[in-house]
Amino acid sequence: MNSLSLSGKSWILKQFNQEDLNFIKDNYSLDEITSKLLSIRKIKKEEINSFLNPLIKNFLPNPNILLDMEKATSRTFQTILNGDKIGIFGDYDVDGATSTALLGNYLSELNLNYEIYIPDRKKEGYGPSIKSFKELIDKGVKLIFTVDCGTLSFEAINFAKKSNIDVIVLDHHQSEIKLPEAFSIINPNRFDDNSDLKYLCAAGVAFIFLVSLNRKLRKKDWFLQNEIKEPNLINYLDLVTLGTICDVVPLKGLNRAFVKQGLKIIKSKKNLGIKTLLDICKIETNPTIYHLGFMLGPRINAGGRVGKCSHGANLLLGTNPKSSFKLASELDQYNKERQILEKDLLQKILNETKDWSNDPVLILSGKNWHEGIIGIVAARLKDKFNKPVILISVEGDIGKASARSIVGFDIGSIIISATQDNILIKGGGHKMAGGFSIKVEKIDEFKKFVFKKFKTINEDLSKDKPLFFDSVISPSAVNLEFFNKVSLLSPFGSGNPEPRFVIEDLKTINGKIVGEKHIKSILIGKDGSSIKTIAFNAIGSDLSEYLLKKNNKLFNIAGKLSLNEWKAQSNVEFIIDDISVIKSFKNKVPSSIG
Repeated sequence: MNSLSLSGKSWILKQFNQEDLNFIKDNYSLDEITSKLLSIRKIKKEEINSFLNPLIKNFLPNPNILLDMEKATSRTFQTILNGDKIGIFGDYDVDGATSTALLGNYLSELNLNYEIYIPDRKKEGYGPSIKSFKELIDKGVKLIFTVDCGTLSFEAINFAKKSNIDVIVLDHHQSEIKLPEAFSIINPNRFDDNSDLKYLCAAGVAFIFLVSLNRKLRKKDWFLQNEIKEPNLINYLDLVTLGTICDVVPLKGLNRAFVKQGLKIIKSKKNLGIKTLLDICKIETNPTIYHLGFMLGPRINAGGRVGKCSHGANLLLGTNPKSSFKLASELDQYNKERQILEKDLLQKILNETKDWSNDPVLILSGKNWHEGIIGIVAARLKDKFNKPVILISVEGDIGKASARSIVGFDIGSIIISATQDNILIKGGGHKMAGGFSIKVEKIDEFKKFVFKKFKTINEDLSKDKPLFFDSVISPSAVNLEFFNKVSLLSPFGSGNPEPRFVIEDLKTINGKIVGEKHIKSILIGKDGSSIKTIAFNAIGSDLSEYLLKKNNKLFNIAGKLSLNEWKAQSNVEFIIDDISVIKSFKNKVPSSIG
């Protein structure tokens, strides 16, 4: 056990270049901490302005940079001219729901006829099927879009082609070299796409498609001829932001611009479904990335996990306050059911822990595990053991699986490889997550396949990672002015981690339990400055010994700043990740900031 902290992690200060810091500070009129954080992130000097102020117009590429975009746009334009009905087949997660709502809301503004189809997770599984496409075709659909799925849907797309129905795929999942015979496959993760937009989620891809289609309609004077007001696509960035945050794609480049602008649109509550969900969650402050990722997202996902899979998309498409409230309320209830199921399955798996905890990749199976929650439980186990996790729910002689991975182990490509080797029935995903179906008799063979792939990686991915922090600060720095300086680098998320800080030589003067597992404390430093802190899920951990009791023990805390807004009052508190009771850190910074 490493003795540097209560969690056993080494605390290591991130490196920065003093010359770069001075250059940024002098040339961009920025303060010490902002300049330091930019240096740590190695933001190129010529990109600092665009990083701090990411405007859509500076990042949005020509849509035709994506393969098949021009072709798909022309085909859709012809469908609109013909007055044909359009089908939208979406995935049941947040990215699928937001992508479906993007297309549906746009078509509604154009007074066009469309149908959506969201598959039942348990009965139909991921992606389109012959049955689902037949249902859309029977409803008179002449063109089908698949969003957040479709890249590997050979059978369904071939059926549509034989039925003389074109399919346009808007997706971001990894592909094989061989692709289905769709009319167009717009996917930055196609093996032959060179757009350099691989970091987009499906909602981002769908938005760029709408930019292309909107330009086409404008160029052809369609809006004028049909006396229809051209939609303001900026107003759709709330949906793009929600999909981007919840799919945990990197917040860099265009994604960063999407989220920066999209948070402003969400604040204006233009989308009735998002507004209703914010009200259900009692979010009265300006919505943040945390609210989207940990409050709205899980509720939208809950429809696909334990309720009605189409609820999320229908909520985001809704225009009637009464029905929107009903959908949001049901999603909130589904989320509570999901939490209970998740807790029970997680505990059941942990209670059965035997030899598998030493495996490099945890591949576990059980009879009739709820398919809607195995992905979340896999994520919990991944976080607990810092290993890739694959959970397989077995029903009869077929297993359906969800996988969650760690950085450095591309689970999506491994699932595709196993499918190509006929170990899996079908499957797909991306670097950090995936899903598949498998015959039970093949599970052992699949384990050996995955373990062999893991052994080819030289780095020990499963060892405990150190806790990196950006700077040591004084207790007096925990204030609104300092928080606003740090926030200049927002939005934070995947690819742009929230800055973490260390505060030294503190002691507790007051501590209390909030909720079931959290601890709120007031700590005081040697200079007499007091700070408000919260440690999540700290009950039962070593942290509680230091945070609940008033004593003279000095300790150091590591974590991040958080803005707590309540009744027009704004207070900054410190979210504690870890505690150390010794003085020396690796690469300890010589002086405090703040």
